[in-house]
Amino acid sequence: MHHSPSMTSFPSIENHGIIGDLHTVALVATDGAIDFMCFPAFDSPTIFASLLDPEHGGHFRIDPLHEAERRTQFYLPDSNILLTRFYSDDGVVELSDLMPVEEQNHAHRLIRRIKMVHGTARFRMVCAPKFDYGRAGHKVVRHGEQEFLFVAEGPHKMTLRLRGSIPMHVRNGSVTAEFRLATEEHASFILEDAELDTPTGQVDDHEVSEAFKHTLNFWREWVGRSTYRGRWREMVTRSALTLKLLTYRPSGALVAAPTFGLPEEIGGSRNWDYRHTWIRDATFTIYAFLRLGYTEEAAAFMHWIEERCTAQEWDGSLQVVYGIRGHKELQEAELKHWQGYRGSSPVRIGNDAYLQLQLDLYGALMDAVYLYNKYGTPISYDLWHHLARLLDWVCENWRQTGQGIWEVRGETQEWLSSRLMCWVALDRGIRLAQKRSFPAPTDRWVHERDAIFSEIMTEFWDAERATFTQYKHGRSLDASCLLMPLVKFIGPTDPRWLSTMKAVEQHLVEDSLVYRYDGLARKNDGLAGGEGTFSLCSFWYVECLSRAGDLHKARLIFEKMLGYANHLGLYAEELGRSNNHLGNFPQAFTHLALISAAYDLNRRLEGGNQ
Repeated sequence: MHHSPSMTSFPSIENHGIIGDLHTVALVATDGAIDFMCFPAFDSPTIFASLLDPEHGGHFRIDPLHEAERRTQFYLPDSNILLTRFYSDDGVVELSDLMPVEEQNHAHRLIRRIKMVHGTARFRMVCAPKFDYGRAGHKVVRHGEQEFLFVAEGPHKMTLRLRGSIPMHVRNGSVTAEFRLATEEHASFILEDAELDTPTGQVDDHEVSEAFKHTLNFWREWVGRSTYRGRWREMVTRSALTLKLLTYRPSGALVAAPTFGLPEEIGGSRNWDYRHTWIRDATFTIYAFLRLGYTEEAAAFMHWIEERCTAQEWDGSLQVVYGIRGHKELQEAELKHWQGYRGSSPVRIGNDAYLQLQLDLYGALMDAVYLYNKYGTPISYDLWHHLARLLDWVCENWRQTGQGIWEVRGETQEWLSSRLMCWVALDRGIRLAQKRSFPAPTDRWVHERDAIFSEIMTEFWDAERATFTQYKHGRSLDASCLLMPLVKFIGPTDPRWLSTMKAVEQHLVEDSLVYRYDGLARKNDGLAGGEGTFSLCSFWYVECLSRAGDLHKARLIFEKMLGYANHLGLYAEELGRSNNHLGNFPQAFTHLALISAAYDLNRRLEGGNQ
């Protein structure tokens, strides 16, 4: 008889760390279970997803048979190797999880090693994958006691190999083991893509320790390339390591988050798929990588953007969001057979936002190109040729209504954030043309840029409340206005800006937490239910305070926000009432904004200028 799983069978979103190999990631819960993993790439179907459905999602757990009294989880310093520790009367146990970053022959190996630090205990291991989002069956093929194959049926043919350093058994389509370890003893398990020719047979210690050493060296060497020497170095480094994990190495694209279906409100319907690349994240990505000295990463993402510009629509326009390989179709579908995280349904894969019109992406793109040309490598003439077409399109279309930065599914509007970023697009285009003496219809661009500026200052300004509004002639406030000084549209100490900040503080800020928009606008975004505060907006707020010279307050709020990270320094998209993390996890945009705020605040505290 099937019982519906209790809420307790769902770990909190924030009670996870991530490991990855620059193709995909696995979420490891503090109880040692891998409860979410797409395989072999970010946008592949899941093999483990008990986080979204404990019964039908699949999982891979290794834990002591006796409940631990206390558990901790931490990364080996300057790496993405995750350690989960269990403490009990039996002694201390350490579980290490890693995915080697391999240059060639990518078998996407997941390596798990459990070790008894001191004491004696009994353990169990259960590897129970479910293929194709839990829709495909599979059979288990046995090769002796220490090697098993999971052969998936259905459209996504896949074979996974599980190897162990101890004997294992098949039970109901899973592979399990029960074993005992004494002080200094350990057991290891490797799950890998069997279709790639890798050594077979049991796991030997040498293979695991080599992978461990190799992976640790890779991450330490990568962190060593960072030029950041300021305060909050650990948080900035962890954010950078997380962003690197969210990068799809073959194309250079960065996923918005590696998960789908994690709710913005428990039991609500705002459950989106973030395993794609939004052009809007481009500026922040390139800015963050360049600021930390990661020019290769900035160049790889720039190359991805260049390819999107080359393949732009015939009229010069671009999509909001693309697949990690640059594909355009991201058909949205619902996984009706899954109950969703704590009953939050529907669980969606794919994202129909690719059909939306969001004009702010053009500014994000042009700002990214501008920064890259300035701090990275001069852009090519061919890219300029595509950008000029794109800017001509912006000149024709900036007055349109759209869904805006928050991708509302309700009525389209003339959003402040869209106007602002269209201004940025033209402004950066003009500067680039002048800096590089590229041919361009600059008279037309200047004319349109100035028209946008005047319109924002008149039609998007509420003189009575002395604040910029969410949309044309509107009354609502929107935290995306915090971008205005960050993109240099308005001076950070301009009287109009300071009074806008006051209004934002009054209506959108609670302590250090910031809502995306006020109550009025929340009713009109075309979706039922409420949402939490947006951590990304809090870091924008910190940077606005920092740029305005209010360093004491900026620092206090920044420190408070760092206190809302999970135990590993990671953030989901939003924070709920009880500081529970909500939305997809971890969210790239929040970590990008954290790096930007830390960089600016540190520079000003040290007395440096722009």
